[in-house]
Amino acid sequence: MKVQILTLILLISFFSCEKPEDDSEPTPPGEMYFPAKSGNTWETTSLASLGWNENAVKPLKDFLVEKNSKSFMILVNGRIVMEEYFNGHTASTSWAWNSAGKTLVSATTGIAQQEGLLNINDKVSQYLGAGWTNEPLEKENLITTRHLLTMTTGLNDENQLVIKSNLNYVADAGKRWAYGNVFQKLMDVVSESSDQSFESYFEAKLKNKIGMDGKWNIGLIFKLYQSNTRSMARFGLLALNNGKWKDEQILNESFFKESINSSQNINPSYGYLWWLNGKNNYMVPSSQTVFPGMLVSNAPSDMFAAMGAEDQRIYVIPSKKMVIIRMGNAADKANPYFAVSGFDKALWDKINAVIK
Repeated sequence: MKVQILTLILLISFFSCEKPEDDSEPTPPGEMYFPAKSGNTWETTSLASLGWNENAVKPLKDFLVEKNSKSFMILVNGRIVMEEYFNGHTASTSWAWNSAGKTLVSATTGIAQQEGLLNINDKVSQYLGAGWTNEPLEKENLITTRHLLTMTTGLNDENQLVIKSNLNYVADAGKRWAYGNVFQKLMDVVSESSDQSFESYFEAKLKNKIGMDGKWNIGLIFKLYQSNTRSMARFGLLALNNGKWKDEQILNESFFKESINSSQNINPSYGYLWWLNGKNNYMVPSSQTVFPGMLVSNAPSDMFAAMGAEDQRIYVIPSKKMVIIRMGNAADKANPYFAVSGFDKALWDKINAVIK
């Protein structure tokens, strides 16, 4: 009887000492890693283990400092390879994403659709009511939520303040690509369809699911998201994995893949608020000029990117299982609002020297 009791005690002791399963379990080096949703633990991997050129790291850092950067990160397979902060910026400092935050709106819209709250092919007035623009009703009724996602509403883009008096007719929806802030009406569509504020829905369905920090603030003319650098990297990691975080498909994969493919034929280098590399031509904000070639000619052709004013960047490169983050002030202070700039090519020259 004593032997049986001792055996029972030992079994209870063994099982009670087992490590509880959580989302911070060690991941084999070759598999995709996701950091825990809370805490500061984040696995790293060395440049040497990847066969990268360590001698090219200092020129990259010097360039980042010269170009007014605040932070820079590279992830491979979800693990941190480089994490650098400059000019008093730290891992906990919050910084505005500017228009790179458009991709958060795109993802949240996709989640609302997968939950049956909206359909991006429905006209916007179905959610916001007739008269949300200053257009004739028959023209307004042509505008769908998809047109907001693809920058093809046909609305005037000269005045970026999103108020009804500025939302005037230029072309039929779907006939003209023009980069503008009217995309923020997507936030109203999500809010109306979910019967809660956009911010509340975003936090519950996306932000908290992947452990991001940050918040939406009212900017000069529209809402801006701001967070620390690692939170931006978390969203980049979600994008690298087609909307999946570890074992949970947060954003429907088919919607996400639509998001990172040409959304229309006018500017093939634009998806659902994502910029796309590897296409034959591209357009840029505040212009109707079509430029030949790829968006960033020396970056991988499969790269897609979130791009914001003052050169906020999330580069996602599926072929390399890589995410790259850059936050900071404008590289060229004379040209802070150009969403696609010579800075990208110059930065990729330095990155390529490291990774090749």
